[in-house]
Amino acid sequence: MSSSSTTIGVVGVGRMGANMARRLAEKGFSVTAVYDVRREAATELARELKCDAPEKLADVTAKAGVILTVVSDDKAMRDIFTADNLLKNASGKTFINFATVTPQVHLDVEAAAHKAGAAAIEACMASSITQARQGTLYLILAGDKAVVEKTGPILEALSSARRYVGPTGKAAQVKALVNMVMNINTAGLAEGLGLGEALGIDLTLLREIFAQTGANSRVLETDGADMQNREHDCYFSAAHAAKDSGIAAALADEAGIKVPLAKATLAQYQLMIDKGLGELDKSGVAELTFKGRGK
Repeated sequence: MSSSSTTIGVVGVGRMGANMARRLAEKGFSVTAVYDVRREAATELARELKCDAPEKLADVTAKAGVILTVVSDDKAMRDIFTADNLLKNASGKTFINFATVTPQVHLDVEAAAHKAGAAAIEACMASSITQARQGTLYLILAGDKAVVEKTGPILEALSSARRYVGPTGKAAQVKALVNMVMNINTAGLAEGLGLGEALGIDLTLLREIFAQTGANSRVLETDGADMQNREHDCYFSAAHAAKDSGIAAALADEAGIKVPLAKATLAQYQLMIDKGLGELDKSGVAELTFKGRGK
């Protein structure tokens, strides 16, 4: 599956999907169609990439051999495979599904794709917008290993690291755990910095000490300064954090495992949504803790 012979459609061209399409075009792949429920987003990107922006999902499938889906949630994922249908005349096509959704949705999509004579794999992303544009995503892969290997050139163009974790559904489980722990760390850091501010401790000093002790974390590196400076430009929204923590909490309930920290973090992100802060970056959870904010 070389870049010169592969035609690609991208469904869902928000912050992540649009940059993935740009990256693939830049690497020599033929991006032939882009689609989004927000028509303006699709048509603008289509003009930029000099490709089509079909109004119907079935036309994306008709114009591409490999279709990437980068949608927001379970409902959106089910809709694109069951409403205005990507699977119409999809025999021989391959779907790479990047969305963070519940494992059962990936299983249902795989079954529907097989019924239509198509293939579908998971490629869950543990990265953000900058990595999508630079082709340095961390991809958690699952599904038919032969299909994963066949689509290797596309996945390689988009990522700096890839891990295959097993049959369909497993990537969604692993991604849920990744985001569960990340969100707990983010909320914990917000509380630590918020309490530090309330105690009159210099936050730059506090962050430096965190970085040199057991309080260090990847989240401190990516979000600490934004929390201190109250800068919450959105790379991964609080609403998405709530969705992903909710997926993890549901998996825990199904497994009979108690996850009180994950559920407390979910409650914090849900509170952000309730306060109208859901479109802030996940670092905006600091606004619930910092003195004089979120009270």
